[in-house]
Amino acid sequence: MTVNFIGAGPGAADLITLRGRDLIAACPVCLYAGSLVPPALLSHCPQGARIVNTAPLSLDDIIAEMQEAHARGLDVARLHSGDLSIWSAMGEQLRRLRGLDIPYRITPGVPAFAAAAAALEAELTLPGVAQSVVLTRTPGRASAMPAGETLANFARTGATLAIHLSIHALDRVIDDLTPHYGADCPVAVVWRASWPDQKLIRATLATVAAQTEGIDRTALILVGPALAADGFDDSRLYAAGYDRRYRPTGPAPRFPGTVPE
Repeated sequence: MTVNFIGAGPGAADLITLRGRDLIAACPVCLYAGSLVPPALLSHCPQGARIVNTAPLSLDDIIAEMQEAHARGLDVARLHSGDLSIWSAMGEQLRRLRGLDIPYRITPGVPAFAAAAAALEAELTLPGVAQSVVLTRTPGRASAMPAGETLANFARTGATLAIHLSIHALDRVIDDLTPHYGADCPVAVVWRASWPDQKLIRATLATVAAQTEGIDRTALILVGPALAADGFDDSRLYAAGYDRRYRPTGPAPRFPGTVPE
């Protein structure tokens, strides 16, 4: 018996890995975060599966479901939205399962920031503009932020910021970032990335508040010059004169004889 933690992706039912889909289909028990996981994913569950929406459950309740499945020798598909590596509350479940000696494995999913960037047709790292993406959030009731992890500190780097779970605190985001990025810095808000009713808002730090009235949750805020840069340099990766392992160039290439047949 194994508890399979599966990243269910950002919303679109087909943005899930083949491994994740196949594990859902093989598990007679499915626990899913119903507030964010699309119901269409449940169509992969086998006939007669026990399907439990964990949105109204406590951690103790969720672990009890896993213990019951373990006692009966039934594999569990545990679905969380996006990717499991950030803000999934998976860590506390794994800690409990380790203490109970219940086996588990983890299958990653498509993260919301990647789906948002795809919707915007944007590369978040552009040569000479930004080469880092910071995934962060503002403080909330469920989790406080460590003292050093402030928007102002991240903004000083000039990186592209992907700010999750924070649309309700947009005024604070604007106030914290404007001194560092400037009022004209590009901003994008993607509401329900990849869902059928997805909404894209392109603005600046000075104008975004007026364009997001009525959006109060499930929205990602992206901030940084890379969102609207056009005069960036081409990368060296595909430059004709760039000597690389799979395209040796010049009279004395660094990696001769490595071109695949």
